[in-house]
Amino acid sequence: MKIIAVIPARYAASRFPAKLMGMLGKKTVIRSTYENALKTQLFSDVFVVTDSEIIHNDITRNGGKAIMSSREHETGSDRIAEAVENLECDIIINIQGDEPFVKIEPLAKLIEVFKKDQKNEIDVATLIRKIDDWKLIEDPNYVKVVKDRNDFALYFSRSVIPYPREKSFLADYYEHVGVYAFRRKALLDFAKLPMLQNEQAEKVECIRYLEHGMKIKVIETDFVGVEIDTPEDLEKANEILKEQINEKI
Repeated sequence: MKIIAVIPARYAASRFPAKLMGMLGKKTVIRSTYENALKTQLFSDVFVVTDSEIIHNDITRNGGKAIMSSREHETGSDRIAEAVENLECDIIINIQGDEPFVKIEPLAKLIEVFKKDQKNEIDVATLIRKIDDWKLIEDPNYVKVVKDRNDFALYFSRSVIPYPREKSFLADYYEHVGVYAFRRKALLDFAKLPMLQNEQAEKVECIRYLEHGMKIKVIETDFVGVEIDTPEDLEKANEILKEQINEKI
């Protein structure tokens, strides 16, 4: 089973333009993410796929592998699908370019799901995290997921799901952590399938898999990534990096 990692990297960002080219220590954010993915030693290969020559050059001139995306895409999964069309692989892990502190454990859990899937019934695997802060549960920026007893996703939503009809019963709530693992065929099929009403309404790309009958396995984790969305986030990431370096000294 050949497992690769692909890091989608758009240059534009509404809240923090060119954030992936911001400096994290002596390297750019995107280069840090790429090199940290390599260091996990979980993958046969790691690629950055980007719409930007600036990002492409930053990776390749430092010995990395990058693929130019030739088309505009609605989602990161669509961009990755274009990248893997001509790559030999079985499983693709989507690593977020703006989360440079790549963790081995949650990625290894995603990979293990496919190694144990003898019937090849899992199309996609993704991470979820239990949340109990009601502000986060109600926040539409936090995508919630409900699952069945076998840990397959039933639905993803920006709304509160399940809805607390009986106040005396406290349900478990899960946040979707946007780290995916795909079977190659499922990902290529995804890019050819139309966006249906629920995905269009929610603006949550993994709904497309469910609406077209594919199966998504969810894996619970306590993983919380360090996502860089603002200049302040980059400052915090640099503080974390300094702490990590000091711990090694």
